[in-house]
Amino acid sequence: MPPEVNVHVATSTPTRLTMDLPGRAAAYRVAEVRPQVNGILQKRLFEEGALVKAGQVLYQIDPALYEAALASAQASLAQAEATAYSAKLLADRYQVLVKTQAVSQQDWVNADAALKQARAAIAAAKAAVNTAKINLDYTKVKAPISGKIGSALVSEGGLMTAQQANPLATIQQIDPLYVDVTQSSIELLHLQRTFGNVDGNDLSSGVNVFLEDNTPYNHEATLKFSDVSVDPSTSSVTIRATVPNPEHFLLPGMYLRAHLTSAREIPAIAVPQQCIQRDNRANPLVMVVNGQGLVEARPVVLGQNMGNNKVVVTTGLKDGDKVVFAGFQKIRPGAPAKIVETPVDQPANAAKPASTGEKTE
Repeated sequence: MPPEVNVHVATSTPTRLTMDLPGRAAAYRVAEVRPQVNGILQKRLFEEGALVKAGQVLYQIDPALYEAALASAQASLAQAEATAYSAKLLADRYQVLVKTQAVSQQDWVNADAALKQARAAIAAAKAAVNTAKINLDYTKVKAPISGKIGSALVSEGGLMTAQQANPLATIQQIDPLYVDVTQSSIELLHLQRTFGNVDGNDLSSGVNVFLEDNTPYNHEATLKFSDVSVDPSTSSVTIRATVPNPEHFLLPGMYLRAHLTSAREIPAIAVPQQCIQRDNRANPLVMVVNGQGLVEARPVVLGQNMGNNKVVVTTGLKDGDKVVFAGFQKIRPGAPAKIVETPVDQPANAAKPASTGEKTE
């Protein structure tokens, strides 16, 4: 008499697929603080590791030379304005006298040209004053962005050089935070088709983030597939998620795991975990009872775990296939088997004998 087996009938049902993508946290914005003028560093005006605001003064460079330069520029401006005042009086007087031919036409032209030169000198002097004010303001090294500042990389008394290579400190904006995931270009296409919206572009549902110790993060992230480029040397692409970080719990460089859920339901065949067997090379396969009542070993390609003791089979099964999930001990490929009806509400109970049995190759 053929051995009795319990089977699961493969059925394609709309399913929201999930996928776990490993990645690293990265700062939303990073700015290296550098001086824009030369001078001796006098003071450090921030606490290392503190939050700073954009425009906040971080360092003070000795302003003495720049205060003197500003005073000199302002004096030059006053001198240019005095010269222009005298030139205007002379030009106005010659304009009247030239009409009575008391002075020559050339004298009036020279006086008018001198007035225009004096006015140009005023404009140049004003520009020099503005430049001196800017340079004086640059002696206060300010934060270019808001964020968390790292350690001070210089100390008081050091000589600063404009646009120097070494930064004074680094500021990182960590709220929100990026989660960078590297995937191959082929996997990216699969993600766009499977996890994207109806247009196959952006993910319309949220993304759950898990920490390195597998504890869930209490804020939901958003994953974007747009504005990415493929590295031609590795055929890989960086996918970027954005996650809120108001408590500043996450730090750049942390290992994180992004748990994606497809934005739409996709037809998929899922079978109980106990249906999956392994051959001598650990390749997955299932035992199927075919139309002739014979057992058939069929290789399959597995997808994701569904989280309810089921796994998605992407290749190898079709609707209506009768997949064995209990009674493996007495069956072998090519031998007949008798299907025993299993109550639909007790699949786990029927599967219990299979969990302790041995697989037959």
